[in-house]
Amino acid sequence: MNKQNAFLTLLLSASLMQAAPVKLIFDTDMGNDVDDLMALCMIHNLQTRGAVELLAVTITKDHPQAAAFVDAVNTFYGRPEVPIGVVKGGATPEPGKFNLLADAKNEDGSLRYPHDLMSGNDAPEAVGLIRKLLAKEPDNSVMLVQVGFFTNFRRLLESQPDAHSPLNGRDLIAKKVKGLSIMAGAFQTVNWDTRYLEYNVVNDIPAAQALSKNWPSPVVWSGFEIGVAAAFPHEAIERDLEYVKHHPLKEAYTLYEPPPHNRPTWDPTALLYAIYGDRGYFELSPPGTVTVEDNGATWYRPDNNGRHRYLVMSAEQAARVREAIVQLSVAPPAKGK
Repeated sequence: MNKQNAFLTLLLSASLMQAAPVKLIFDTDMGNDVDDLMALCMIHNLQTRGAVELLAVTITKDHPQAAAFVDAVNTFYGRPEVPIGVVKGGATPEPGKFNLLADAKNEDGSLRYPHDLMSGNDAPEAVGLIRKLLAKEPDNSVMLVQVGFFTNFRRLLESQPDAHSPLNGRDLIAKKVKGLSIMAGAFQTVNWDTRYLEYNVVNDIPAAQALSKNWPSPVVWSGFEIGVAAAFPHEAIERDLEYVKHHPLKEAYTLYEPPPHNRPTWDPTALLYAIYGDRGYFELSPPGTVTVEDNGATWYRPDNNGRHRYLVMSAEQAARVREAIVQLSVAPPAKGK
């Protein structure tokens, strides 16, 4: 083999070795905190890079503007076709502080952020959508990222066979889901006598208990302490989103809490691990089991046969995590992608 052919063979081998995009379903309580939006912006920019294939966004905030806002963000990034599913009878039915941007208008009366889904009342129920998507995908191929309440995935876990699959929820998850990365709980707090009761857990404790006990795939928990240690710098919001007159992340950040403030990156850390878990951004605890107590506290116990781990992050890793999250959040939408 001559040198040119050897070089071409090497290039072909390298291209074949590139990782396929991570098939992703993103489950969010969009509107309750702006870090959900940071994570969704990251997903779109990761898809532009070829690292992600966003199969759907499902929502655990039970307010119709949440789905409309998600559709507006998906459209902003050039992906209006992404399916959206919603919870029925879920937690936090009050309006979000920034989901109202879905209805924001320009001076001429047109939508500031164009979109087609005007209300979550017109969106499919989340569990049926997830079952439909999972049934179509190859075995052991889909990553789930949960950054809101446990409601949708608990209902998925307990779902029965339907027109999409003859499998019940637990068996469908075991067959199709590669892993679950969740932002929930607290595992490295200083005072274990007054353990932190984390928001995503306490808003649907029965669902959190059921999932932690019965979920069949590996689960990685990004605890409250991780997002706090890698807070998003307010300067990036204020300076790096000026490439358009209106940016949903900048406006949502301001509506959620007037600037300046550094916002914890709770949800983006769970997303970053799900996509780039092999790049040294985090360490993992030993295998174990996480149980959810009746007050919402999360309790980790080492177990060599356990399916649960939680994220661990050094100060040096926190700096890398923060930089990655910032750059993936503020990158401009890629035209035609």
